[in-house]
Amino acid sequence: MRRVQVVFILIAMVALVSVRAQDRTKSDVGAAGSATSQSHSLSSNADSYRLSLPVNEIELTFRVFDKDGAPVLHLASPDLRLWDDGKRQSRLVLLDSYENLPIRAGFLMDSSTSMAMHINDDRAIIQLYANGLFRKGVDRGFLMEFDSLTVLHQDWTGTPSDLFANAKSKARRPPGHLSLTSMYDSLYTACHDQWPQDRRTMTGNFLLLFSDGDDDDSHSYLSDAVDMCQRRRVTIYAITFDRKSPFSDGQRNLEELTSETGGRVFFAPKGDELVEALQTIDAEQRNQYRLVYRPSDFKADGKFHHVKLRCAAKGTKTISRSGYYAFARP
Repeated sequence: MRRVQVVFILIAMVALVSVRAQDRTKSDVGAAGSATSQSHSLSSNADSYRLSLPVNEIELTFRVFDKDGAPVLHLASPDLRLWDDGKRQSRLVLLDSYENLPIRAGFLMDSSTSMAMHINDDRAIIQLYANGLFRKGVDRGFLMEFDSLTVLHQDWTGTPSDLFANAKSKARRPPGHLSLTSMYDSLYTACHDQWPQDRRTMTGNFLLLFSDGDDDDSHSYLSDAVDMCQRRRVTIYAITFDRKSPFSDGQRNLEELTSETGGRVFFAPKGDELVEALQTIDAEQRNQYRLVYRPSDFKADGKFHHVKLRCAAKGTKTISRSGYYAFARP
């Protein structure tokens, strides 16, 4: 990417994201039995988004878009259709709408042999996001690099310059190291180590993965990576520098990882497409709904339960994770 083009994109992004924070809209949809909801005011302070749920209540975050990709606002409970393991659910407790959420973002750069040529592109994209969309003192991010090993270059920071400064670092490898790919292990490690297990603060949480989707050295399976991301309520987005192909196993891996966690894959984005991709990720994570419901036959069995959520409005698309693990809460 030429220097002039980078400068132009940076200027465009700063102009496009200069939007005033709006008040958060909240709608209490009524509970079956006593609900333990509290009202929260919108603030740039993450502590303003405290969550508290009884043992038998399930929380889902989701986004709804119209046919043109614009967010659908001011939904109420009659606008939604919810299924838990194929059973229609009606015991909705709470529906919250959040705008301008703080971001908690992880950036994962694949430095294996097949992706090493794109490291500078990864760094440029991280710099674009950090300069144009990352909000100093409000958002936090970390940076990892992986091949067959996973290296944390930058732990959680609220300073944008730390992210792209450390993206220039080169991980030290032991003598004789083989640069294979442990993508699933890296995703698992990022979610497990970087996000606490019991998070009561509402934030927009995502991993931005730079990879072609191939994995030839992980001890974990794709399902293990998805499992951990869903437990930590983290969305995976992926940027690949290859054009979309129906014959690529790696791209199918990326599409499964992202769709199961509520994200998406961006194929070879450049120029305005790249700016739009980063804006899409940021907007989706900052502006979300939070739904709380009581499953009709909840059991804290630790098993995975499939969830399907749809908006009744014609032409809309609902994006959410594919389910939850029914663990007992303290």
